[in-house]
Amino acid sequence: WRDCQINIIDTPGHVDFTIEVERSLRVLDGAVAVFCAVGGVQPQSETVWRQADRYHIPRIIYVNKMDRPGADIVRVKKMLKEMLDTDVLQIQIPFGIEENFKGVIDLIQMRLLVWEEGDNTNMLDTEIPESFKKDAEKSRHLLLEKLAEYDELIMEKYLAEEDISPEEIKAAIRRLTISCKIYPMLCGASFKNKGVQPILDAVVDFLPSPADIPSIVGINPDNENYEERLASDDEPLAALAFKIATDPYAGNLCYVRVYSGHLDAGSFVYNTKKKEKEKIGRLLRMHANKREEIKRLCAGEIGAVIGLKNILTGDTLCNPSYPITLESMHVPEPVIFIAIEPKTAKDEEKLPNALKKLQQEDPTFKMRVDVDTGQTLISGMGELHLEILLDRMVREFGTEVHTSKPQVAYKETIKSSVESEGKYVRQTGGRGQYGHVEIRLEPAEPGTGLEFIDKIRSGSIPKEYIPGIKKGINEAVTAGVLAGFPVVDVKVTLFDGSFHEVDSSEIAFKHAAIIAFRDGMKKANPTLLEPIMKIEITTPEEHLGDVIGDITSKRAHILDMQARGGARVIKGHVPLGEMFGYATTLRSMTQGRGNYTMEFSNYAEIPKNIQKELIK
Repeated sequence: WRDCQINIIDTPGHVDFTIEVERSLRVLDGAVAVFCAVGGVQPQSETVWRQADRYHIPRIIYVNKMDRPGADIVRVKKMLKEMLDTDVLQIQIPFGIEENFKGVIDLIQMRLLVWEEGDNTNMLDTEIPESFKKDAEKSRHLLLEKLAEYDELIMEKYLAEEDISPEEIKAAIRRLTISCKIYPMLCGASFKNKGVQPILDAVVDFLPSPADIPSIVGINPDNENYEERLASDDEPLAALAFKIATDPYAGNLCYVRVYSGHLDAGSFVYNTKKKEKEKIGRLLRMHANKREEIKRLCAGEIGAVIGLKNILTGDTLCNPSYPITLESMHVPEPVIFIAIEPKTAKDEEKLPNALKKLQQEDPTFKMRVDVDTGQTLISGMGELHLEILLDRMVREFGTEVHTSKPQVAYKETIKSSVESEGKYVRQTGGRGQYGHVEIRLEPAEPGTGLEFIDKIRSGSIPKEYIPGIKKGINEAVTAGVLAGFPVVDVKVTLFDGSFHEVDSSEIAFKHAAIIAFRDGMKKANPTLLEPIMKIEITTPEEHLGDVIGDITSKRAHILDMQARGGARVIKGHVPLGEMFGYATTLRSMTQGRGNYTMEFSNYAEIPKNIQKELIK
């Protein structure tokens, strides 16, 4: 568009597929945040906006569906300010509303842009009608006022009442958008091709090119020092694998973003996570409906690689002579799991490959085998997430399975600090086994998982046995002492122990660590945790009392209630374990007119009476 190559990644809107948003934001330089002119800021919009904030992504706001009944750009702008604390810069106003929406008035050029009806995309650039000029001038005045708040060059001309050219306005908007101080807002009705060209113009005019982004920073794995790489083809290669897809004809497709240097077909690259070299097979530029084979990906470009055999999402590819590890991406923990069992012997043969491929593609999809029951358990971000994965197993891999009811991914943790000792001593006819460790268990900050600290200083345990102790601790946290759920948020400090010159081994210290951890956890006031979900329920006013009564009976904590259109919106937190089948309950209570959205918030301790039921 206008001689610029724009790489676009579209992401799903459902909260269960949050990893798609997370990995896309990790590699993008800018984003177009699309909001509905009727619904405005919805719960998932809020979540995605916060994710983009975390990565400091410059954004343009596009208010779509301006032709729908109830479309109200003023209300959407107000919601953006109140719910997202966002400084919106409106650079267009709609020309007509709802079914009479014909186009937009460009407040920078002060021109009317209208589109012909039908499937064509012809845009007519014309004078603003007299009846709209007063509103347009008032809106332009507000635009310049907002720019003057942030930009000194505009402020000087604005205060001196000098003319400010469209080029000066665009330059100021670009500076402030790239620094995430303001967010330009446009509008349209994409289904009818109204407003599309100005959005593409805004991407070129206001969002950053790779050259506008600060140098990428990574860690040199050889010396652990931070290093910077400029977005230049002359720099050594640094690229991030952000998505793996399985192609029935090409095998693994690995999507990469090149941050510095260039990636050539047939070249060798170094994967710093796997510590191994791999050969680049073919390079593809992916279009919506076709693939274009290319010889090189340059700095700032996104493409797909065929031929990489041992790569996962988040791995760094670099020049073997100039190694660097780039920051990966945040992968949320699954909150729901089901047991699966292959239907036939043929399905049993295909299942391991299907699970392996799906895990490669989706880091939020986890699989494990229950050591007690032998069942295969798969876990994900929600019921829809698992439904889609099971459907893909049938469609893409020809594997059918029986499934159990969804179950909550509970966790275990500790509330007290204790010291614990573990000894593993075995004497057989030949060489024996000896491992002895002393550890301290302490509660860690929520969300930190497992933290292991080695404080052996006196040589009471030789260094070569420390990896075995770590393995033992990592194995011990997979099943807690209360109900066998994974253990989280525990700090383990290894401070003493002893060894035997002949009988000690890594495996003996691994067993000793498991014994010490499990014994310590029993004494450290263990407790169960459950996933708490952020929920938003929309219900007609007349059913509000029934809905509130029902949701509070599910141990929900109501945080806020608002009026939205003719409905009421209830916001709060609720345990996931109480919410299975809620869609059916809500529909029957509201005569099919209620709906809700839910996303993971945090883990919290389960009340003691409910813990007793789970531990039985």
